[in-house]
Amino acid sequence: MTDTLAVKNYFLGLQAAIVAALEEVDGHTFITDSWERPEGGGGISRVIEEGKVFERGGVNFSHVMGKNLPPSAAAARPELAGRQWEAMGVSLVLHPRNPYAPTVHMNVRFFTTRAEGQEDVWWFGGGMDLTPYYGFTEDAVHFHQTCKMAVQPFGADLHARFKKWCDEYFYLKHRKEARGVGGIFFDDFNEQDFASSFAMMRSVGDAFIPAYRPILERRKDQEYGERERDFQAYRRGRYVEFNLVFDRGTHFGLQSGGRTESILMSMPPIVKWRYDWKPEAGSPEAALATDFLVHREWV
Repeated sequence: MTDTLAVKNYFLGLQAAIVAALEEVDGHTFITDSWERPEGGGGISRVIEEGKVFERGGVNFSHVMGKNLPPSAAAARPELAGRQWEAMGVSLVLHPRNPYAPTVHMNVRFFTTRAEGQEDVWWFGGGMDLTPYYGFTEDAVHFHQTCKMAVQPFGADLHARFKKWCDEYFYLKHRKEARGVGGIFFDDFNEQDFASSFAMMRSVGDAFIPAYRPILERRKDQEYGERERDFQAYRRGRYVEFNLVFDRGTHFGLQSGGRTESILMSMPPIVKWRYDWKPEAGSPEAALATDFLVHREWV
């Protein structure tokens, strides 16, 4: 039997814990913006802009519901078309100012559908992935090791499956390149009972700060110049392309009448596109593509 209230309470606590940890690192306070959705539900957006460490970032909680599945969800699960649905979760994207500090994304969510006379159909989803502008092997290894430790107690095969899923999902097909160094990603997870599935998702959410904060602490004060900032803005363009063209969460939010400001909070504040630009061979910028934006086993 599902316990929607327990899931919601976990998400609210996770949002508060993550924001508190990030405020310790940055020294600035996240603003809190509560909102309601006319179709049903609402959320709490926690946002920071022009901080000491974060140029822009947000940690969002949402709990929304509706009568018919949006197209992005109905296409993946056509057998559920016409059902009432309820979705909740925490989603975050952080864009540090320092180009040596990677952008990061994390999301954990719960989705359930209902129809009269039928059993509820529910599942969990989520994961986290790292998007560096300048690659460091120790950072990638730490991030992947923490992700592996989070899911390993729930199945020996889960990390390999979720890592592969992440590599395949966060891939810009039109560019034929990865968005970053990956992490873990899962969706439609209900292959274990509710309690075990919920525990696995909680383990992923709780692993975010241990996975990301040590990397951020190492890189946030590293010296950089205009060259690094320029490359960061160029690579951020890839982030925008993925979120607008491929990301299921963005599509679902916009198609379900979600709050646009909260959905597009994931966009970086400063971005550049260049025509057919290539980094100089042997440069640190070139090494990002050759050494890090490739699917490899980090742990």
